[in-house]
Amino acid sequence: MKLHTLKPAEGSIRNRKRIGRGQGSGRGGTSTRGHKGAKSRSGYKTKLGFEGGQMPLQRRVPKFGFTNHNKVTYQAINLDTIQELADNLKIDTVDFAVLKQNGLVSKKDLVKVLGRGELTSKVNVSAHSFSATAIAAIEKVGGSANKI
Repeated sequence: MKLHTLKPAEGSIRNRKRIGRGQGSGRGGTSTRGHKGAKSRSGYKTKLGFEGGQMPLQRRVPKFGFTNHNKVTYQAINLDTIQELADNLKIDTVDFAVLKQNGLVSKKDLVKVLGRGELTSKVNVSAHSFSATAIAAIEKVGGSANKI
């Protein structure tokens, strides 16, 4: 087998349909566009979503909901995660840098500490926000909750 002997598979290549090349071609006259109407004319373009005069789907379906552009979203970190970090890394201060280093948050995240789990060691936690149960649990073991 040589490169100059390669050919496509039998029947896989067909001639392109040549439209508007006279009556003998079988596609002359209206050139497969039908008779009259906007679609038969040259330069015809339809608007996006146009459904031939029928009310478009985008206008038929009811709109609902609301997006609050001032919404503040936090990345939630629970007490059990903080306790795990404190145990594994042997640290007594958990702040944004520690959370970012360990892949729990990204640099643009806002962190909120939530109260799931139990804190057993004294840990000083710095975050953007705290739940009331988280503050109570942190202060119960002698740590401090500092808002950034």
